[in-house]
Amino acid sequence: MNETTILQPDELNIQINNKMSVFLDSFEKRVHTTPTGSCPISILTAYLRDCVSQSCGKCVPCRDGLKQLEKLMETVLNGTASMETFEEIQGLAEIIADTADCAIGYDAGRVIRHSTDSLKEEYLSHILKRKCQEGIAQKVPCISMCPANVDVPGYVSLVGEGRTADAVNLIRQDNPFPTACAFICEHPCEERCRRGLLDAPINIRGIKKYAVDTMPADQVKTPECGVSTGKTIAVVGGGPSGLTAAYFLSLMGHKVVVFEERAELGGMLRYGIPNYRLPKDRLDQDIRAVLHAGDITVHLNTAIGKDITMDQLREDYDAVYLAIGAQTGKTLRMEGVNLQGVSSAVDMLGEIGNGRIPDYSGKKVVVVGGGNVAMDAARSAMRCNAEEVTIVYRRRQEDMTALPSEIQGAIEEGVELLLMHAPVRALGDCEGKVCGFVAQPQIIGEYDRGGRPSVSNAVDKEEITLEAQIILLAIGQDIVSGPFAEYNVHERRKTFGTTSKTNIPEFDGVFAGGDCVFGPATVIKAIGAGKVAALNIDRYLGYHHTTPNEIKAPAPKENERRSIGRVNLTERSAKVRRLDFEPVEKEMSWPEACQESRRCLRCDHFGCGAMENGRN
Repeated sequence: MNETTILQPDELNIQINNKMSVFLDSFEKRVHTTPTGSCPISILTAYLRDCVSQSCGKCVPCRDGLKQLEKLMETVLNGTASMETFEEIQGLAEIIADTADCAIGYDAGRVIRHSTDSLKEEYLSHILKRKCQEGIAQKVPCISMCPANVDVPGYVSLVGEGRTADAVNLIRQDNPFPTACAFICEHPCEERCRRGLLDAPINIRGIKKYAVDTMPADQVKTPECGVSTGKTIAVVGGGPSGLTAAYFLSLMGHKVVVFEERAELGGMLRYGIPNYRLPKDRLDQDIRAVLHAGDITVHLNTAIGKDITMDQLREDYDAVYLAIGAQTGKTLRMEGVNLQGVSSAVDMLGEIGNGRIPDYSGKKVVVVGGGNVAMDAARSAMRCNAEEVTIVYRRRQEDMTALPSEIQGAIEEGVELLLMHAPVRALGDCEGKVCGFVAQPQIIGEYDRGGRPSVSNAVDKEEITLEAQIILLAIGQDIVSGPFAEYNVHERRKTFGTTSKTNIPEFDGVFAGGDCVFGPATVIKAIGAGKVAALNIDRYLGYHHTTPNEIKAPAPKENERRSIGRVNLTERSAKVRRLDFEPVEKEMSWPEACQESRRCLRCDHFGCGAMENGRN
């Protein structure tokens, strides 16, 4: 007679949970790859259904309330709800959030109650019109997540066929900076990649980098520009947003004149991003291609308000596009901020961009901040021969806004992170030079509206003092909008106020976009803003041009469904790369690029995308 092993309840639960782990992992991946454009009411209803399955059934709000809330949400979804239903959902969700005994119940109530405020228009559309809002439809995730709406599956498949020149031109249909983005784009296109359901998102940026490494952008002929319209547009600012607008406007047949305050074009791509991340000779490849696209004239070392006025621009040109960016660093209200040796990290990076490399030999450097600028400043300081570099940040490492890869790179190169410490004051010597930095330990607190936990002074812990001869403040960037004060500039944020058509109200023919409108953001977001502004300016001038669409994506092949590891770009050894400003990343090989391209599931053709004429 066979003996039967009797398992204790806890052991049984553990075994079941272990067997379920593969399904739970799959569920987690499905949530993470939820495509943009999905119906939020449907997602919330599915979320409630999952919460009901997790309820232990001990308390009434969770046991019965969640089931009732799920039924109410289903009536919204199937079109039988009324405004009374909406009010009932609000009230019931609030009761559950306030009275449930465990996190399953009160978190579900909180989520649904919050959604009735943040997604109110979607609820009302379902209740009053019996359908989702206009424009809600599942789209190709990588394309819709890209601010410039680049045809990602198209150029990935072209690279997979070895057609790198065509891939570069397909990217340029929406983004005239393929090289810059190949090096430093934060690749939001990868966030919802459906390949993540199988193994991991494809390395979209890496594939783009292979394309421009194999076929430099300035060696790929740009599309023919349209017939001259006789219209002339002034673009103020030669950064990514301004040059993007200039590129598309010139292809449409308009004459463009770019006014740039600095000695060279590129904006923060040149003066804010170190050479080890974006080599300036590679940036120049993109800029040369842009300038060769059509009738574009550039005036360097020309400042608005000093060398030419806005009144002159409005009088002499048919339209004006303001793309001045955010090119100065914010200061910090801190004792000792005016000491010699305390400066903005943005200014320090700008000096390096101008070719003036500071010598920090034998000096200890403190960098205040937790964003990409802080990482760039710290890693650059190491390359300027600093004896020691410390980043001081008042939150946790996981709360840093810098890319994880940049944080990891800084640590590998010897930068120390002093976390959960807030700046207090800089210490000076008798000559007025900085000699130390005082920081106050912090304690973590409640989460703020941005989804990060707040911090406050840990009063039971003593301040600490760091030796420092250089202090670099990387606490944000500012917009120099003084010469444009009358053009609907927000007093506090210093950004331009624009309409949905990117024009500035009350000033006919004046448009604005990029960082000077939405504040310091990513390069690809600035590029997307320049593209949109070009289309709006074209329509303002009475035209409806479309950009050339000469390159077509190859026909899709059968999907590669086997789980295959993601090819990541490798880097030079940290102990070697920290000694110079040469590029950190190595090139992807052809076998790697080919394999990575095959992993694309071609969502533009299979199973998910809402595509019209090759665009979302």
